[in-house]
Amino acid sequence: MPPFASDKEAADALHHAYQRLTAEISHTIIGQEEVVKLVLTAVFCQGHCLLVGVPGLAKTLLIQTISNSLDLSFNRVQFTPDLMPSDILGSETLDQNRHFQFVKGPVFANIVLADEINRTPPKTQAALLEAMQEYSVTVAGHHYNLPRPFFVLATQNPIEQEGTYPLPEAQLDRFMFHVALEYPSYEAELQIVKNTTGDRKHTPNVVLHAEEITAFQQLVRRVPVTDNVVEYAVKLVHATRPNTQLASSQTNQYLEWGAGPRASQHLIMGAKCNALIRGKYSPDIEDVQAVAVPILRHRLVRNFKAEAEGITVEQIIKGLL
Repeated sequence: MPPFASDKEAADALHHAYQRLTAEISHTIIGQEEVVKLVLTAVFCQGHCLLVGVPGLAKTLLIQTISNSLDLSFNRVQFTPDLMPSDILGSETLDQNRHFQFVKGPVFANIVLADEINRTPPKTQAALLEAMQEYSVTVAGHHYNLPRPFFVLATQNPIEQEGTYPLPEAQLDRFMFHVALEYPSYEAELQIVKNTTGDRKHTPNVVLHAEEITAFQQLVRRVPVTDNVVEYAVKLVHATRPNTQLASSQTNQYLEWGAGPRASQHLIMGAKCNALIRGKYSPDIEDVQAVAVPILRHRLVRNFKAEAEGITVEQIIKGLL
């Protein structure tokens, strides 16, 4: 663990490390500042990310670039309809002495990219559940711990829904953020084309190592939070639950289901990290609002009335803030 004289010094170090990381990543990834910020926030909060966007928006490249900048081991799994749980977790094989030996699967890495996670059946999707929640896997009755730090960064294509398997709510809830990638601006796309059609290729420099990331994760948990900020986050989550005491009229009108307690926990963790990367030592209500949409987006279920009227989840969340 890096030697910091105090938590204040560690907080300043995290702020500077975040600035160096974003500067390094921006050499490769153009115009996705908010997406980079959310993925790095999830890293410092020990969370997982679901990135949703059309093909060609550099979702895979973004994750590879971040893993290179963080000096972490990286494995990519392309999810397909015939993928089996053992293809992710690993399996036991007979060695030359006829003893069973466990061969580790791609999940044994610091960063696991689950590419197009909605292309594989629920049985294989569920293979990631224990890994994401418990940071361990069980194969043939044996328990194996995963390397730390450990993150699952999954991508999903919002178009071409034929032959896909929507993620169950239980697994969606395990993702800290649902990050929606938008098309780049005209200026950003001009820069992307110039950077990617020549013979020069930028190799990211390492900014942080595993032990530094672990130290920053522990620091985020120690950040003090005032009661009014915690109360705001919990009230916000309660306001998403229809037909309850704190539900808003918009919630009762347009939502079938609201967010669970994990959303409240993630709002506070995300607000703590958002404060640190902005150079503050404690979060306020603005920091909760900054992470509210990507945390709540995948936890709210609209009813038929909302779908018929074209009311989006994002509109409902922004109406509650």
